[in-house]
Amino acid sequence: MCAISAAKQGRKVLILDHANKVGKKILMSGGGRCNFTNYSIEPENYLCQNTHFCKSALSRYTQWDFIGLVDEYQIDYYDKGQGQLFCRKSSKDIRDMLVAECQKYKVRVQLKTKINRVETVSQNRVTSDVDSAEGQEPMPPMRFHISTDNEDFLCESLVIATGGLSIPTMGATDFGYKVAQQFGHSIIQTRPALSPLILNKKWQDKAQNLPGNSLKARVSCADQSFTDHILFTHKGLSGPAILQISSYWTKGVPIKIDLLPDINVLEWIENSKLSRKEIQLKTLLSQQFSQSVSEFLCNEIGFNQKLKHLEQAELQKVVQLLTEWTIYPVEYEGYRVAEVTYGGVDTDEVSSKSFESANQPGLYLIGEVLDVTGHLGGYNFQWAWASGHAAGKYV
Repeated sequence: MCAISAAKQGRKVLILDHANKVGKKILMSGGGRCNFTNYSIEPENYLCQNTHFCKSALSRYTQWDFIGLVDEYQIDYYDKGQGQLFCRKSSKDIRDMLVAECQKYKVRVQLKTKINRVETVSQNRVTSDVDSAEGQEPMPPMRFHISTDNEDFLCESLVIATGGLSIPTMGATDFGYKVAQQFGHSIIQTRPALSPLILNKKWQDKAQNLPGNSLKARVSCADQSFTDHILFTHKGLSGPAILQISSYWTKGVPIKIDLLPDINVLEWIENSKLSRKEIQLKTLLSQQFSQSVSEFLCNEIGFNQKLKHLEQAELQKVVQLLTEWTIYPVEYEGYRVAEVTYGGVDTDEVSSKSFESANQPGLYLIGEVLDVTGHLGGYNFQWAWASGHAAGKYV
């Protein structure tokens, strides 16, 4: 997106990528259908130490701008719910659209290129082969020397768009952070975000029959709540609501889960106790949960008798477990499966208008390499489009 935006300004643009295929993360995203944006994009959908940083770029290139480009290429898409837009056919449609735009504006893309070194270059080191010939436009000042395994490059503007640490099998590395630190930038401590959470061995042993079960729940932590599905796994919990809350969770902090967010649990059980007093608690719970989840919950409560035997103390225990089930995860499942990386280059050292480094003229940092982390639902892609488009106007 940044290359397209810059090329539209008449800039000569080269993309260097160590991957063997263009847009590998785009291709695997959204289960192969690419959740490319969301109908509702707000600054509140992003985590950043500077809460105002992302506002400018998001307002200058909106979800409607990207949707307009998608429509222009006649890509069929649908709303999966909560405004999340997915390709109806394949993520390849979005990748191919961006490649076509690059080709239209003569952006050169070079794959399988490992960058070994980035250096600043003074004008007296720029050799005559980059000097302008007589009658031609003068060459812009060359600020950077890029050394790769194949060849070296000189450029006036250098954009770091290398993302974070998530999904290393797709080529993720800490390269962007290292370049930023080389030029004096601070890094907000990174950790996995939008990641499944691991629970302790004792919990895993109790929950052996739960993996594969999914249910709607309200998950809360650190004054944040998300209502969506949770998924029981062999290691702990996953699913959209867990992925969302993982961006706010830190070790040692409990997570509270309302397992029945759409009903008044106390009223439901009390009414059932009056009208169906002969049924067992597990039978009642099976109206809302699978048999294995119902059995697990009864074991947690320590009660599976008929409702008529449910005393006030047990009733309170049932209500508390169903509405405020408290868990203490021990770890994120990690960068291997995390969708994004929390933290990154400190945005106080980067222009929110141009994305140029405050430390080094001509250096730009965009996308996930910055300390900007979006919610699940197309927000991280929209940040990529918006920050790339903004920087491309100024490089």
